[in-house]
Amino acid sequence: MDFDLGAGAAELRTRLRTLIEQHFDPGFLGAFTDDPADLEATQAFCRLLAGEGLLTLAWPTEYGGGGGSLWDQTVVREEMWAHHEPRGAQYMGLNWVGPAIMAHGTAEQKALHLPPIAAGEVIWCQGFSEPEAGSDLAALRTRAEPVGDPARPDGWRVTGQKIWTSYAGMAQWCIIAARVGAGERHEGITMFLVPMDAPGIEVRPIRSMLGPHHLNEVFFDEVPAGPDAVLGAVGGGWSVIRTALAHERVGIARYARCERLLSEMGRVLAPHWDELPPSLEVAWARALVQVRVARLLAYRTVRAQENGEVPDVAASSARIAVTQCDQAVAEVLFSAAEHRSLEAGPDAPVHGALEDHWRYAQAATVSSGTIEVQRIIVAKSLVKGASA
Repeated sequence: MDFDLGAGAAELRTRLRTLIEQHFDPGFLGAFTDDPADLEATQAFCRLLAGEGLLTLAWPTEYGGGGGSLWDQTVVREEMWAHHEPRGAQYMGLNWVGPAIMAHGTAEQKALHLPPIAAGEVIWCQGFSEPEAGSDLAALRTRAEPVGDPARPDGWRVTGQKIWTSYAGMAQWCIIAARVGAGERHEGITMFLVPMDAPGIEVRPIRSMLGPHHLNEVFFDEVPAGPDAVLGAVGGGWSVIRTALAHERVGIARYARCERLLSEMGRVLAPHWDELPPSLEVAWARALVQVRVARLLAYRTVRAQENGEVPDVAASSARIAVTQCDQAVAEVLFSAAEHRSLEAGPDAPVHGALEDHWRYAQAATVSSGTIEVQRIIVAKSLVKGASA
């Protein structure tokens, strides 16, 4: 497949890069730092992108989108991730919460939730993982009990615990997976859209190597949810989760950041390239190949989405490739810069991005479903195909 998506894509990339350069310093490393100004800058930038029609470029115009193609949105996500995600915490609502609501929500839910996301005015978090149900979401224990007549409930009370919940301390809304009834595994799983200021919600930050604001555990103690809070059918949450994860896994375009860092570090090393060990040159070339393969696999998933499919196997394949290239590039860059990899500030190689990238790469094979789970999804598909 040709990497060139056409003149329109090139113009869009130039426009996005110009906006990023105008509103962020070269040393910007994302929203989740010790400086609260970084988070505030991403919030303002989301509103700016919304005003320019770029925040939800591929969404239908009736939901505040730009009516563009999925390939336009792919360019946006690549440029955002390449530049340390200047959309900050809002990327979750943009990347998959919004598309999941479009696919499974009622007209009222779409009207309530999609315009604020498209306007850059709301942060979402996801209540999926639990202490006993991380990547194995079907093992979740959080429950939703009906209020009133179980056959026609007046609402629900959600009780349970979620963990590793990104952005929970700053989010206005949460999409929660909970079990309804006595079913096991996928049976009974139901998705709820709940405001984070609802009574009975407690957020506790989790300190981690990923920086402040990022991870949290969230407790739900009989949190009220109205009948209109159910996304999709009661007991039909697994299909919503499949839609969400397919969008999430292909939407994390860290391959774009990998390629940008390799390019920038290559310019830093250019005067001394011939002095590099041959083994490092080989590792560098292999890492670049991994990046290009990850991009192609992501594009295959986008093509399937364009055709109306929910390509969970293709998305898992892309996710495996992205996490592997992420870690390979991190190791290559650390080896190339040696002790200077740990430097920070404007005089550090690539403005100090090497250490930041390496740190996040270590978590890459765990977030959005572990790489082992992604391999299981792909393997089951291959076995099923071979036996058909």
